[in-house]
Amino acid sequence: MTLAVFSRRNLLQTSALALVVPAWAQGTESPLPKLGSKLQLPDVKLLNGEVWTPEKQAARTLVVYWWASWCPFCAVQSPHIEALWRAQKGNSLQVLALSIDKQETAASAYMKSKGYSFPAGMVTTDVAKMLPKPKGLPVVVVLKIDKMKRREGTVVFAEGGEMFPEDMEGLKKYI
Repeated sequence: MTLAVFSRRNLLQTSALALVVPAWAQGTESPLPKLGSKLQLPDVKLLNGEVWTPEKQAARTLVVYWWASWCPFCAVQSPHIEALWRAQKGNSLQVLALSIDKQETAASAYMKSKGYSFPAGMVTTDVAKMLPKPKGLPVVVVLKIDKMKRREGTVVFAEGGEMFPEDMEGLKKYI
């Protein structure tokens, strides 16, 4: 007979995961991509109706940010993503935020209410085939984009869970 050992830490982690990741999304997530791995970049319909395509981006660094309007950790991290976007968008940095909200209207209303301007779309089936959502929320993956292969990025940073402001500031080193 195998006995499960529960520590306070395991219990807290399990409880936090249940709060942050809805039941419908549990089990559909992938691990964080490995540093140096390649990810293919899809076209993404943005919440503002535009279409984000890798070919249109002049940026050499792409910050992919998975989030949700109901995620308390995302609520803390999103202002830092916005600040990074506003400060660095002219310096070869692009942000692509991918919401896991069930309803596009919820994600769109949240972005509007907070005044966020970073490009954001939904994790659709087609997007998830190329950019599967890593486990947890929020998640930040930084890709270096080759000028010749705009639809492919090399993972240079990957972090699951809320990042501290100084960690967000540290993302500038990838520009």
